[in-house]
Amino acid sequence: MNLTLEDCIGICDLDEEEIEAIAEHEHVPEIIAVGLAEYLIHTPEGVPKIRRMILDDIAHAEERGDTEESTRLLAVLKHFVATHPQLGQLKGAGQ
Repeated sequence: MNLTLEDCIGICDLDEEEIEAIAEHEHVPEIIAVGLAEYLIHTPEGVPKIRRMILDDIAHAEERGDTEESTRLLAVLKHFVATHPQLGQLKGAGQ
């Protein structure tokens, strides 16, 4: 049996759009982003780092004038923050 990208995303603690944002930020294929996301989400510095990646992606979209992408990524960020409440508990989460 072979695992698909969808299988891997399904067992990860992030959703597909969050994985896509990490892949975009790191310039890696989504399957690599799944592994990175799964590692980061379980480290103390990982959740704020993922938040920072999504914020960087939003800034880059805005720099390009891509309002549709920046709006989409803002929704991804809101979902990420809502589903990972430890962001508010971590010192320096916004840095």
